[in-house]
Amino acid sequence: MATVTARATRAVDASPDRILAFLRDYRDSRPRILTDNFTAYRVESGGQGQGTVIGYHFAAGGRERDYRLSVEEDAGGLSERDQLSSYVSRWTVAPDAAGSQVTLEASWQGAGGIGGVFERTFAPLGLRRIFGEMLDKLAVAVSA
Repeated sequence: MATVTARATRAVDASPDRILAFLRDYRDSRPRILTDNFTAYRVESGGQGQGTVIGYHFAAGGRERDYRLSVEEDAGGLSERDQLSSYVSRWTVAPDAAGSQVTLEASWQGAGGIGGVFERTFAPLGLRRIFGEMLDKLAVAVSA
C-alpha cells in the first residue's frame, strides 16, 4: 500500500488569524465552504478547534464513505484525523504579501494492486478540484 496525497493551495486576501478563526468554527463557518460532495455533516463534540469531532458522508468519483474526524490544532493550522481509516486532512495557513496562502492537503494509505494504481492516479485529481472549490468558498467567506 502506498500513501496517496491530494493538495490544493490558494492565495486568500485575509490575515492568517482571520482564516484560522473561520476554520476553527466547525459549527457555523465550516459548513459554508463544503461542496455538494459532503452530506450528513455534523459536529459530534466540541465545535471550536482542538478536540472537536465531526462526521460526514463523502461521495466523489463513484465512491462513497463515512468519515469521523478528530481535530488537532497547532500554530500553523488544523489537522483532521479520521477515526475509521488512515485518512488525514491538514489545513495550513501562512502569511504572504497578499494576505495568506492556504493549503488543504489530504493523505491516506491507498489500495494495493491495479486498484491502487488507479486510486493514486485519479483520486488526487478529483480531490484537488473539490479542495479548490472549498478554498474558493473560503476566500469569499473571509473577505466578506
